[in-house]
Amino acid sequence: MNQKRVVLCGASQYEQKYYLNEEFLELPEAVKKELQIMCVLYTEDIGGILTLEFDSDGTLNLVTCCDEGDLLYDEIGSILKIKQIREEKKELLEELENYFQIFYLS
Repeated sequence: MNQKRVVLCGASQYEQKYYLNEEFLELPEAVKKELQIMCVLYTEDIGGILTLEFDSDGTLNLVTCCDEGDLLYDEIGSILKIKQIREEKKELLEELENYFQIFYLS
């Protein structure tokens, strides 16, 4: 299957905005709110941009980046924060992967 990445959601510290892909508007409100809080808190703590993206096999990746020359972006903190999110939100992330695999890949 040769499918491109599908962005679930993301937040940018630079634009101070949160984005949820319209294809996922049918997710429960509690899930959408948790995703928004998670993304916004990441960018407030670390800086830069965080996106949650499904790859072609349905794995949910937490992708981070920052503008070139952004001296306030905490690269080490980013690695630690992503690890913390993966541990604390493990169940949510797994359920989102299952949802994507059932409704988008089958």
